[in-house]
Amino acid sequence: MLGDNLYLVILLAGVGIMALVVNYVVTSREQMSEAKRERLNWLSTQAEHTLHALAILKEAGCRQDIVDKLNQHAMALIEEISLLAPDSELMTDISQLKESSDRSKPDKTRFSSDRAVKRAQIYINYAEKLIVEMAKAGKMTGQLARTYQQELYWLNVSLVADAHQVQANRLLEAGDKHTALTHLRHAKAVLVRASAPQRQKQSRLDELQTLIDQIQPKRTWGAGALAESLDEYLNEQNSN
Repeated sequence: MLGDNLYLVILLAGVGIMALVVNYVVTSREQMSEAKRERLNWLSTQAEHTLHALAILKEAGCRQDIVDKLNQHAMALIEEISLLAPDSELMTDISQLKESSDRSKPDKTRFSSDRAVKRAQIYINYAEKLIVEMAKAGKMTGQLARTYQQELYWLNVSLVADAHQVQANRLLEAGDKHTALTHLRHAKAVLVRASAPQRQKQSRLDELQTLIDQIQPKRTWGAGALAESLDEYLNEQNSN
C-alpha cells in the first residue's frame, strides 16, 4: 500500500514537472515570436525611412560620402530582415524599395511644389538625426557627424531656395513677373537667414540678385529717400 502511494506521488510529480516544462517551452516560443515580430516591425520602419531619405538625398544632389554612409546603414537593416524573414512579403517590399532608391538620380525639379519640399525636408531632417545616432553608436566620429550635419543643413536650405527659383522660372515663362519676383525674393531671404558661412551662400545670393534686377531694375532714389523694398533690406542684412 505504501509502495503504491509512493508510486502515485512520483507519477504526479512527474506529470507536474512535464506540464511545467511544456508551459515553459510554449511561453518561451511565444515570447521569442513576439520579440521577433517587434524587431521586424522596427527594422521595417527604420529601413523604409532610411531608403526614402536616401532617395531624397540623391535627388537633391547630396554629397556622395553621406549617401554611402547612410546606404551602409540601410544595407545592415535589410540584411537583418533577410535573416529573420527571408521569404516574407516584408523582404519583398523592402527589396523593391531599395531598388527604387538605388535608381534615384539628381533632379531638383522634383521639389517644385510645397508638398514635395516639405516631404523632402522631413527626410533630410531624419537623415540628420540618423547621423547623430550613428555617431553615438560608434559608426563614425563625432567630428565627421558634425560635418555631415552641416552639409545636410545647407542641403535643406538650398532645397527651399531652389524650389522658389524653379517656381520663379516657370512663372517667368508664363509671363507672371510679379509672382516670379516674389519667389526670387523668398529664395534670397531663405539664404540670408541661413546659419551658414557667407562665402558658402554668396554666389547663390549674387545669382538671385541678378535675376531680381533683370525683372525689376533698382530704383534711383532721391536724396534722403528711404528705400523700404525687401531687396534692399535683404542686401543690408547680407552685408552685416
